[in-house]
Parts: sequence; C-alpha cells; structure tokens
Amino acid sequence: MAENGDRKVDLDRFDRRIVEALSEDGRMPVTTLAARVGLTKTPCQTRLKRLIDEGVIRGFRAVIDPGRIGRDHVAFVEVKLSDTTEKALSAFNAAAAALAEVEQCHMIAGPFDYLLKVRTRDIAAYRRVLGEKISALPHVANTSTYVSMEAVKDAGA
Repeated sequence: MAENGDRKVDLDRFDRRIVEALSEDGRMPVTTLAARVGLTKTPCQTRLKRLIDEGVIRGFRAVIDPGRIGRDHVAFVEVKLSDTTEKALSAFNAAAAALAEVEQCHMIAGPFDYLLKVRTRDIAAYRRVLGEKISALPHVANTSTYVSMEAVKDAGA
C-alpha cells in the first residue's frame, strides 16, 4: 500500500516492480521498464500513468554528486522553537523550505522540534548559514549542530 493524501493506494506485484525499477533508474525507457517488470509496453505505460496520477510516483529528478558541485559538507541541526502553535509551525516550515542549503527538514517528536539536513561548501559556509539564515528562521529558540564525517548509506543518492 502507498499513501495518496489521506487514502492508501493498493499496489500489486507489477506496481511494486515498476516503483522499484524506477527508483533505481528514473530515466529508463518504458520498453525497458516493461521488459524488466514482465509486462508489455502498453499495460506498463497505463500502470505508470496511474502511479503518477495517484501520487505514488511524485516526480523524476537527477541525483547530483554534491562533491562535484562543491556542496559536500553536511551538518544535521536540531532546532528548538520558542513557540509551537500551528501558526508558528507553519511560519517555520515555509521559511525553512525556502532555504536552498536545507536539503531536508523533519518535524520531530522528542526533545527538540525539527531536524534539518544542511549541505554547504565547507564549515565556514555552514557557520554563515547557521548564523545568518537558520538562527533567523521564525521562532527559533536554539540549535545544536552535528557534522557528518562520512555518509555510510545515503539511499537518496
């Protein structure tokens, strides 16, 4: 099952094979995809369109090597807010989503409110982003930073 808004979408074995194959190579031609999952081209195209229309497949994108573009410094930032009303959370969410350096932003159930994955050129650039952008986000009370030394597994890459 996959979620589509508030409802679940039933996925059969062919749907799951399509999703798995495209998660490995989103540029795969439909004819190759069909052969890999055991379908002919037309039924595969129909299933692919349905998976996109139902929101199971939300889009396609290039996976970029951050080191090649000078963004290989990764820091995880715990953020504690001074206000956690719905209005304050919405303001923080919108502002954090607008920061190019914030690769991921997760609301957390725990001793802090958010966990951010921040990607910059180096520690000096991270320090500027922390001081000038993250600390200035709406309702930020305090932050704690953890610098990644090595990505052992990164399923998004």
